[in-house]
Amino acid sequence: MENSYVLYHDQIIKSGTIPVDPEDRGYLFGDGIYEVVFVYDRKPFAINEHFERFLQSANKLELAMPYDVSTFKQLTEELITKNNIVNGMVYVQMTRGVAPRNHLYERNMQSVVTGFAKSVSLDSIEKSQSQGIQTYLTEDIRWLRCDIKSLNLLGNVMVKRRAADFDCQEAIQHRDGTVTEGSSSNVFIVKDGKLKTHPATNLILNGITRQVVLKLAEKIQVPVTEEAFSAEELLEADEVFITSTTMEVTPVVKLKGDQEQTYKIGPVTKELQKQFKHQIQLNSSAMKS
Repeated sequence: MENSYVLYHDQIIKSGTIPVDPEDRGYLFGDGIYEVVFVYDRKPFAINEHFERFLQSANKLELAMPYDVSTFKQLTEELITKNNIVNGMVYVQMTRGVAPRNHLYERNMQSVVTGFAKSVSLDSIEKSQSQGIQTYLTEDIRWLRCDIKSLNLLGNVMVKRRAADFDCQEAIQHRDGTVTEGSSSNVFIVKDGKLKTHPATNLILNGITRQVVLKLAEKIQVPVTEEAFSAEELLEADEVFITSTTMEVTPVVKLKGDQEQTYKIGPVTKELQKQFKHQIQLNSSAMKS
């Protein structure tokens, strides 16, 4: 690994020393959850919101939390410090635990927690934000509980691979013509100065950056509708952008795949990018004081 310290249960230890049990249900069934927290100037961004969602995912899957949310946040900050992360990300994963292989799980098993941190250059993010990205529109083939941030990501990784094969940086998914979300992002459209994005139902993951952007839009008085929209509306949009922890607010300039379209990087997208950057600065200042 790039860095020398990882998380195992509630301990920060040297990488390469974590035991891997082949009967961990995370490996056998993808039976677990995760969170990715971005780090700016050594400070985790929206860490409270990330681990509140982590707790929600655990409750939905009946995963036993081995310790409270405050301990997860403390361990995340320790990972950042021990690995000397200036700008980067922290990945934290929790599986249901180790047991003989059986589809039927027992409740209140001993969860297995692991995690790591790595540095990330902000240059590629800023390049995508200034130039925009190409996306690939394709059918949403995932299960019906996308609101849970589970380890079951095969549907996501398959369409991400498909998008990359067509020189696209992200896939935009639709269910029978209704746009849901990206393979690792949420999707927003702008039409006549109004913002629209899929509501936070079981069909999408309620992204933390999505939540921040919705609040920022309200702050700058951009009308917002959380409502499902069609692929046709996507094609006719004035602006399209995606949001995620690792891509922030990134404009879409090209749509390929099931339909094709080009877009300009518009004023609403640019203003929300500006507001999001300001929010990062506020977060860093608040955590330093």
